[in-house]
Amino acid sequence: MAGKLDTSLPLEYQQEQSRMNILGFWLFLGAEIALFATLFVTYLTYETRTAMGPTQADLFIVKDFMIETILLLVSSFTMGIAIFKMRNNDLKGLITWFVITLLLGAGFLYVEIAEFIHYVHEGLTIQTSGFGSAFFTLLGTHGLHVTMGIAWAILVIIQLVKRGLTPVTARKVFIIGLYWHFLDVVWIFIFTLVYLKGLL
Repeated sequence: MAGKLDTSLPLEYQQEQSRMNILGFWLFLGAEIALFATLFVTYLTYETRTAMGPTQADLFIVKDFMIETILLLVSSFTMGIAIFKMRNNDLKGLITWFVITLLLGAGFLYVEIAEFIHYVHEGLTIQTSGFGSAFFTLLGTHGLHVTMGIAWAILVIIQLVKRGLTPVTARKVFIIGLYWHFLDVVWIFIFTLVYLKGLL
């Protein structure tokens, strides 16, 4: 089944196995939505429980979370360009935009880690309060997902360099693209429900 190609479809959908893998990944994202929904509900429950420790107004720096937001949203755009290049059978363009996406993701992680270090110096740790626990758990889980996404994408790039653009490598690129866009959507909720709400 996996060897039969339907060339009327985009490269990543041409094999039956690839179509099944992509469907399976959509189901996996459903589980990820449930995970992050639970973390958001937990955060919203504990956001005011600061135990006399630092609050959002004491800690949040607009410049930092705006930089994080810009880096991640631009990386979603560059990932879209990478998929466009893949659809046009442009391997060099695909890899170039893929690498740019990962550099933006790495920049996001750098700013986020610096932000966490600043918060710890200001007295907020995971043990300080309910707010601290919920905040670091939610953002740490998202940051861990971004880290795993970067590592996963590097492995896919290595396969692209070695094997070129095939239905299998195209499927892997498409799936990591879905994953990356999902992380960007989660960040929009973090930006709105954690940072903006926290400063109101």
